Amino acid sequence: MGKVVIMDHPLIKHKIGYIRREDTGTKDFRQTIGEIAMLICYEATRGLQLSKVNIKTPICETTVEELKGKKLAIVPILRAGLGMVDGMLTMIPTAKVGHIGLYRDPETLQPVEYYCKLPADCHEREVFVVDPMLATGGSSVAAIRMLKEKGCKNIHFMCIIAAPEGIAAMEKAHPDVDMYIGALDEKLNDHGYIVPGLGDAGDRIFGTK
Repeated sequence: MGKVVIMDHPLIKHKIGYIRREDTGTKDFRQTIGEIAMLICYEATRGLQLSKVNIKTPICETTVEELKGKKLAIVPILRAGLGMVDGMLTMIPTAKVGHIGLYRDPETLQPVEYYCKLPADCHEREVFVVDPMLATGGSSVAAIRMLKEKGCKNIHFMCIIAAPEGIAAMEKAHPDVDMYIGALDEKLNDHGYIVPGLGDAGDRIFGTK
């Protein structure tokens, strides 16, 4: 069973409080989203495996620990997920980046894939799917299903704010996937927005309405 980790770090709480504010502008919102992603990434990578490597320092030979095997892949769900990528790459510059684009069919309300481009060796990597908001869970459930269909096995999910409904949907569809969440909010409203939330993350990152 995958674990659900809700962040309790004071810096993460402080920065999430800042991006919730209605009067936080696009530039500051975008920058802070990246900072939060970096901090959550630090916590989410705690379980990565290490291997011992022999090196030479200016003083002597010694053994150090480095990340084992293939490095990470970061897969943002377009478009809001893009706002989390730079912060994660600051922490893990060697990670490769894939992209998954989904839209919701207006009649069936089901997620439909319109774009998917992944690193060729994505199935050999630890994959972190990122999206600032986990609301109904429809997009993240569909994105992870697509990754599994393409052979990815070691999949994790990161978001900044989640609703209980989204967590429940993810646990039902992908009980093997760990979730790393900045803050757990109260509920979804009648329009599918997280309450209290922060509005539309994509619009606020890119300055669109």
